[in-house]
Amino acid sequence: MSQKTAGGKSSSTFHFVAGLGSGTLSAVLLQPFDLLKTRVQQSGSHSIRAAIRDIAKSPNALTAFWRGTVPSALRTGVGSAIYFTTLNMIRQRATALPFATVTVVDKHGSSSSLPKLSNTANMLSGAVARAFAGFILMPLTVIKVRYESNFYSYKSIAGAAKDIYRTERIPGFFAGFGATALRDAPYAGLYVLSYEQFKKRLSAWLYVSPAITHGQARLGMGSSLSATINFSSGALAGATCSFISNPFDAVKTRIQLQPRQYRNMVQACRKMITEEGVRSLYDGLALRMTRKAISSALAWMVYEELIRRAETTLYSRDAKGRV
Repeated sequence: MSQKTAGGKSSSTFHFVAGLGSGTLSAVLLQPFDLLKTRVQQSGSHSIRAAIRDIAKSPNALTAFWRGTVPSALRTGVGSAIYFTTLNMIRQRATALPFATVTVVDKHGSSSSLPKLSNTANMLSGAVARAFAGFILMPLTVIKVRYESNFYSYKSIAGAAKDIYRTERIPGFFAGFGATALRDAPYAGLYVLSYEQFKKRLSAWLYVSPAITHGQARLGMGSSLSATINFSSGALAGATCSFISNPFDAVKTRIQLQPRQYRNMVQACRKMITEEGVRSLYDGLALRMTRKAISSALAWMVYEELIRRAETTLYSRDAKGRV
């Protein structure tokens, strides 16, 4: 990877735009899953069918399933842009540290052009990048969750922001950040680690190196196969990490929707378990696993493909310039 692509301004722009595009696409397509998850977690009824029936009673049922799309797309799109840009910067810096890098013997080809780091470095970089992005986007997260809930009747993002500030001031925009950070940082760390491991395993399983005759350059992995591997790896990693982190998500949702009843993470967790049982910590699990698996697969596949194409274009221009 050239220095311009790896660490220069062009790289930051590539990663920001790729993250923005992939995050926005997945948010818009999968908003119904997010909406249903919020409704199931707020009710304590544990019923997806009841939530679907309730939303379907709206005058315009189709539009109702995409309620909250604007704040969700803003949060996920901008959040993904910040996350991928920050993650790339951290991982590029980590390549200069001997203990953070690994020696890669490319026997099976690679579906990715991202830095190859150790398991620990992958996990830490993912956790730090997600915690940073989560803090920056926390106000939009609160607005998004309240938009999706039927506890509130916000008509616009500006109206929601004014109401939160009027009733709860600045702390209201950061309600549930503790639970969010404890959910997102470990999730992202485990996700990056799992994603890279799944890519490695699937590449070894699916990629067949083309025969190389004398004087023939080795061909890289095709775009179609790399996209398939990245999509599958993203889905597997997303589902796995969603199961592990779901209790924090359930607690976070209660705090953001009913801050007077659920004051902090510890108190909220105790209240939920005491009143509704341990099962309440896994409200919305199926929806969240499905949504996260698909959204992660889409986001990372689109992100890596955009980066791959941007680098290919850059390399082509460099090659022409040298001729």
